[in-house]
Amino acid sequence: MNEHLRTALDLAASRIPVLPLRVGKVPFGNCRRCAGNACGGRPNMKTAGPCTCPGPCHAWAAATTDPDVIQSGVWRRAWVQAAAVAYHPGGAGLTVVDLDDADAVAWARENLPATQTVPTTRGEHWLYLGPMRSANAVRPGVDIKSTMAYARWLGFGTGTMTPLPDVVRALVVREPATARPAAQAVTVPAGAGGGECRHRTPAYLERGIAMAEQRISAARSQVHATVFSTFLAVLSTHGRCGCLTETHVARLFTAAQAKGESPRHCTDAWTNARTRLGL
Repeated sequence: MNEHLRTALDLAASRIPVLPLRVGKVPFGNCRRCAGNACGGRPNMKTAGPCTCPGPCHAWAAATTDPDVIQSGVWRRAWVQAAAVAYHPGGAGLTVVDLDDADAVAWARENLPATQTVPTTRGEHWLYLGPMRSANAVRPGVDIKSTMAYARWLGFGTGTMTPLPDVVRALVVREPATARPAAQAVTVPAGAGGGECRHRTPAYLERGIAMAEQRISAARSQVHATVFSTFLAVLSTHGRCGCLTETHVARLFTAAQAKGESPRHCTDAWTNARTRLGL
């Protein structure tokens, strides 16, 4: 069996979604329309493209843990040509801090909590337990790879993986040019709970916020309506138990502003969602 295929099956058995990479760390197109990256390299989804293939075709959207798909005819041919195995960190519930050079590694050692580390060609991958929004160039030599992104599999590395810290989340929160709109939204209504999510665990809230960020980021049309409905969904679940923090709301506002929403639109959508729910 091909070495890359064997690695992919082992990872899939551990519930880590995988995909093959060509030379240059580029995904294969899984159909003729995407051969040679003709579709533009975007994962095929109803809300993301230009690819018009009938189903998720390649890149992070095609990462899978299904051994039948991994060993299917199209993929089997890809593994023979593959230069590396990649995985979808967000799909595995992970975040990779990709440190691209020695200066970035030195910065991480001074500023980030210790966690599992994997050597790369020029630097290191630091792996944390928990998904978040991906972003490139959050600081010199540092990328964040988690949801809607893929990372090259380079082994398990060393050290113990620790929970995703706020200092890493903060790397993708950029201050807008105007005053932060989150100030109005973060105040928990009087009479709310004592700050603990009564539904399940803190991980339940984290998954909800990550899914909300991904839903907003994936919107290609009717962005304002998507933002409002997403805010409404988050508030309907967590608006009364007091577990939403300023950091959570800032993450939602940042995702919305990245899609072109103004600070005022974000604030209005949040306020309208609270009003709809009587908060």
